[in-house]
Amino acid sequence: MSRQVVRSSKFRHVFGQPAKADQCYEDVRVSQTTWDSGFCAVNPKFVALICEASGGGAFLVLPLGKTGRVDKNVPTVCGHTAPVLDIAWCPHNDNVIASGSEDCTVMVWEIPDGGLVLPMREPVVTLEGHTKRVGIVAWHPTAQNVLLSAGCDNVILVWDVGTGAAVLTLGADVHPDTIYSVDWSRDGALICTSCRDKRVRLIEPRKGTVVAEKDRPHEGTRPVRAVFVSDGKILTTGFSRMSERQVALWDTKQLEEPLSLQELDTSSGVLLPFFDPDTNIVYLCGKGDSSIRYFEITSEAPFLHYLSMFSSKESQRGMGYMPKRGLEVNKCEIARFYKLHERKCEPIAMTVPRKSDLFQEDLYPPTAGPDAALTAEEWLGGRDAGPLLISLKDGYVPSKSRELRVNRGLDTGRRRTAPEASGTPSSDVVSRLEEEVRKLQAYGAGAPEALG
Repeated sequence: MSRQVVRSSKFRHVFGQPAKADQCYEDVRVSQTTWDSGFCAVNPKFVALICEASGGGAFLVLPLGKTGRVDKNVPTVCGHTAPVLDIAWCPHNDNVIASGSEDCTVMVWEIPDGGLVLPMREPVVTLEGHTKRVGIVAWHPTAQNVLLSAGCDNVILVWDVGTGAAVLTLGADVHPDTIYSVDWSRDGALICTSCRDKRVRLIEPRKGTVVAEKDRPHEGTRPVRAVFVSDGKILTTGFSRMSERQVALWDTKQLEEPLSLQELDTSSGVLLPFFDPDTNIVYLCGKGDSSIRYFEITSEAPFLHYLSMFSSKESQRGMGYMPKRGLEVNKCEIARFYKLHERKCEPIAMTVPRKSDLFQEDLYPPTAGPDAALTAEEWLGGRDAGPLLISLKDGYVPSKSRELRVNRGLDTGRRRTAPEASGTPSSDVVSRLEEEVRKLQAYGAGAPEALG
């Protein structure tokens, strides 16, 4: 009788640890919109989440350390005229965030260090080109100021945010139906899309050509998600003909049969995949689920190895995923999720149990840093480059805000004449406030004549 050998992996015992109550963001009104995006985006400075708003669309941006109960009058980013459907932080500027909305526009915002003190209504730039609601926004991973948006008009637009212009268009001839997901490859040379026509496509966006496609990666009719993983593979989540949720791994050079196909359960929520290229772990978070499953991807059969599952009592309305440079390396934290409840945002740390307090080099190889490897012009000219890597050995300290330069006179002029657009009071308002404070201090010191 042969014994089954347990596969050795340093990630076999990864466990999820929810944050304590005082480390959560309480009393936030998470959006009720029925759209399959994460509704949450995080980076080493801020957590942003799409919230309920009357008379338009809004999302909340909070400094990462501002935990606890959120004031119901906290200022929001509220420039859209219809509900916000997706948000994404720029990987090269921790103060810049993009939002897509039902009002058919994409807006790019610059959040001041320390967060908002006034509602932000004026974006740095408004990107107009879609004819129906915009449900997906995704920044290029290595080229500066390149942003992709996908709308329910079945069109994908690639924008140069620096000029505010759409530089590439993938029209309805590429996707004849609703686009469910879009993901950039690690070097940004390709995008991977899933569509309602039951096809997953690999596309070279600069040429507008479909490099490869797979018809019906999952037999079911529910939405499919597709993301790039390591070594030229893609991972898809979808449903079987019997409505069982599935996860599959594919070789992009050989899309006839999956490298691995696993059935998970019979829940109805769409599985949102989050891939970590540093550890080759993919996390699956289902909307409406109360669990996060995680798998390790290897280069040898059976390729996709189930590791474990984090479970809690409450279901998740959405999920945000922290970039590696925002983690606590001294606690062996390899991932952190921000789980949205009905009225709360709860951080969940994924940790490898280790006894030593020293930096664990095998858990933290050099990871993508905040600097762009290419300019928008270089990428549009045909160049590709992987991310510029940094070491996390001494931890990562977020840099001060970098200004987003936009070459459209209309927008920069509007920003100059609208001080409230930056979310901070203008200099003359500040000076008036300082003068009032000086008068009050003088009055408190026994000099009433100072009040004039």
